[in-house]
Parts: sequence; structure tokens; C-alpha cells
Amino acid sequence: MEFPDLGKHCSEKTCKQLDFLPLKCDACKQDFCKDHFTCATHTCPFAFKKDVRVPVCPLCNVPVPVKKGELADVVVSEHMDRDCVGCAAPREKVFAHRCSRAGCRRKEMLQLLCVQCQRNFCIQHRHPLDHSCSSSGSSASRAGCSATTAESKAPGTVNTPLSSWLTQLLRWKVKR
Repeated sequence: MEFPDLGKHCSEKTCKQLDFLPLKCDACKQDFCKDHFTCATHTCPFAFKKDVRVPVCPLCNVPVPVKKGELADVVVSEHMDRDCVGCAAPREKVFAHRCSRAGCRRKEMLQLLCVQCQRNFCIQHRHPLDHSCSSSGSSASRAGCSATTAESKAPGTVNTPLSSWLTQLLRWKVKR
């Protein structure tokens, strides 16, 4: 033999394989082959020193200490039930913007202000003609009002308030 000191035997009792590139365990400092170098495969007694992960509570972002032998999920769950201060904080409402039209109870995520009356409305009532806007303003609303009045004067139409001047216009064209 030319190189008698080359390589080491695996420290696992059932293996003892001669490995020319042995790997050293970070926790127990013993040499192992490629099959047994992880702490789980050679049942390392010092593996708890290597596992230094600390779970963090998802509600309050506080690290929760976990003792040896305890499951991190169980400990975090107990923390959330007893000690967590993140649960006490009220959550902000997503649908906070209520429609200002009388009788409508819809709420929207985004604020949709009317250009003329500066009140908040849902998507269905966002246009000035859809919520019977009280302020007279732009030429677009006048054009819409003239279109609705022209439709109501058409023969065979019933004078009922509809949700939009566009729907009235489409109904008028379908009847022709």
C-alpha cells in the first residue's frame, strides 16, 4: 500500500465502509460516508445543537421558542391561542366604501366618487345618471338627459325610471 493513511472508515456501526472522501458531521464531529453524513441517517445525539430554527408567529411576527422534543406547529398554535397580541388588533375592512344612493347597500373596495356631486357610489351607480345626480354640470350629463327625454317621448314607451340612459337607448333601438 502506498497511501495507508488515505481515507477513513464510516463511523456508523452498521456501515464501516472505507471512504476516501469522508464527510465530517457538524454536530458530533465524526467521519461518515456519503450515505450516513446527515444527522438523521446516523441518529446524531447532538443534532439539537445544529437545528437552530425558531418559528415566527404569523400574526404578531414574534419568535416563539421551541424546546427539544416539541413540535413547532403545536407551540406556535398554543402561542396564538394564549399569548399572541396580533389577534387583538382589529382588521381593517376591505369593502369599506358604501354606496350613497338611497336603497343601495353595496360596498366597494375602491372609492368611486361622482365628478358632479363628489359622493361615493358602487360600480352600478357610479355614473351621474344612474344615481340621479342632484347637481347640474357637464355637457355629458346633459347629452344623456336629452337622450333619455327623447326616448320617453317615443311612441309605445312607458315612462319608468331605468338604471341607465344607455339601456333606454338600446331598448328604443330594439323596438324600431
